Amino acid sequence: MATIRRAGFGSVFEVENETVGIGTTGTATNTLQVLGDIKSSDAKIIGLSTLTTYQGFVDKEAKFGNTLIDVESQAGTFGEIIIDGDVVVSSASTLTSSVNQLSVTDSFSVPTGNTDSRIHCQTAGSMRFNEDLGTLEFYSGDEWRTVNSFRDMGNRGRALIAGGENSPSGTDFKIIEYLQTSTLGNTLDFGDLTNTNMQNPMGLSSSIRALFGGGSPTIATIDYVTIASTGNGIDFGDLTSGRPRGSALSSSTRGIFVGGNPGINVMDYVEIMTLGNALDFGDISFTGKGPSATASPTRGIIANDYSSNTDIDLVIIASKGNAVAFGKDLYYGGYGATNGASTGSRGVWMGGYTSSTGTSPTQNLRRTTAIRGVEFSSGGNATEYGDLVDASYSVYNSATGTKNRGFCFGGFVPEIPSFNATNVIQFMNIQSGGDAQDFGDLSIPRYGIGSACDSHGGLGGY
Repeated sequence: MATIRRAGFGSVFEVENETVGIGTTGTATNTLQVLGDIKSSDAKIIGLSTLTTYQGFVDKEAKFGNTLIDVESQAGTFGEIIIDGDVVVSSASTLTSSVNQLSVTDSFSVPTGNTDSRIHCQTAGSMRFNEDLGTLEFYSGDEWRTVNSFRDMGNRGRALIAGGENSPSGTDFKIIEYLQTSTLGNTLDFGDLTNTNMQNPMGLSSSIRALFGGGSPTIATIDYVTIASTGNGIDFGDLTSGRPRGSALSSSTRGIFVGGNPGINVMDYVEIMTLGNALDFGDISFTGKGPSATASPTRGIIANDYSSNTDIDLVIIASKGNAVAFGKDLYYGGYGATNGASTGSRGVWMGGYTSSTGTSPTQNLRRTTAIRGVEFSSGGNATEYGDLVDASYSVYNSATGTKNRGFCFGGFVPEIPSFNATNVIQFMNIQSGGDAQDFGDLSIPRYGIGSACDSHGGLGGY
């Protein structure tokens, strides 16, 4: 058959082993070369065909089945993409598109690895599965953040209060109590800790579990309970070292135990939904005896200690490392107020005291009713938001909260010989600030308590 360079034809046209140009002005360079649009109602192609396209080669819809699809870097798709079957996305591949909607009818896999194998990512929105945390995480453009791993069923709002002591009797308590944060009233019995000597424990929680770790004099035990139910504590593991009077903070998945007596500046961390011993996280910048800690979903803030420290430290919960400077608590450099409360964007801590001339809690004490706090998103000095009901019982209290309310439990008057403890529970509105109000009572007056809540500001977001 002769070479045909330009052709016009009717209902049937067959060409074999020759070059054909349709709409071309010169010699065709391919077996079939068409300049312009091709429209067909009944096209049949036998053999291997290659179609080279430009950006936007599919106008309406692309359907990918269980086949190997090679998408060149210059290709793109507009509209809807439907993937039927398994699709593997490699960390070495890049797909750039302007897709309005992506529907996956089966499943797809993202890159996986531990925390230390994170690559330096340049693209905000990149996602991977962190095998250490057991969660999805994404790159925000500045840092890796953990995706939420819980679903809010609308039945949260429970705070737990555990342990404590009552001087001068020297009695230590292992009781766990709870209250509903949205109401007013006294605490109800929840169960018992595993160890009577878990006085001054550190408390933290996810939306599901509460953990209480440490105690006097050198208890390393970590207990856990399921917040939505009642019952006794169950062994979780141990801290890296036994100690009381530290503090704790947490995100949805990771908990950090901070500091402790005597002057321990270490931080331990655990994955809350697992079991096992705590691991070293890093160090804070001061002695860590009696600090106050609270958290957003990504950041932890740690303030104050027994040395009348005024520094405020910052940690990134999802990554290990030493704390860095955040600001100053210029309103009151004191100690004895353990844990704090958080809305997720604002963190507060309540009360405390310091000695002006000595180190003993009975020497020339200065107490404070101040409620101070910071905004997590920016560094800076603490701001005063209000006052507790009474400064007399602002020492060795414990705090936790929801995203709206902050709670302060117990405390004592530290002058000899009284050491009178209180059973008062105070609460304040973290969002608006203002003075605290009476909420109800603990079952027994005491101080040195651990506390946790299933709806604190460290949950949610990432």
